[in-house]
Amino acid sequence: MQNSDQKRYDKIADDQPPFALHFGLRILQAHPDCLRAEFEVTEALSNRNGVLHGGAIMGVADNLGGTATFLNLAAGQGTTTIESKTNFLRGVAIGETLSTETTPVHRGRRTQIWTTRFFRSDGKLAAVVTQTQMILSAQDRRW
Repeated sequence: MQNSDQKRYDKIADDQPPFALHFGLRILQAHPDCLRAEFEVTEALSNRNGVLHGGAIMGVADNLGGTATFLNLAAGQGTTTIESKTNFLRGVAIGETLSTETTPVHRGRRTQIWTTRFFRSDGKLAAVVTQTQMILSAQDRRW
């Protein structure tokens, strides 16, 4: 991989929307084949049972799937989520650091499918999110 490619990937990873910053999401590695990130589980992200809210997992996964797709797009293209499925496997306690790994299932011309795995501090898998991203042309992005 050329240094200019990695600079482009790093710029995409660094350019996170305010929504991702709300979660304290930190991108650790950005590459077209794998996106790694982490965030702290805070009380503000908890549900009434005192563990990480499932919506937080889904929101973070949505942001990561979009970021991973952007790493694979040409200039001027964009993306939007058209499908998402979440499997919740274990609760995540407040105070834990949740790490993620987003990898491709399919990268086509019109859609990309990504799986994001969420790992607790003890290394156990907490959730798996699979989502489909639709590729948008510059004309599609006129909103």
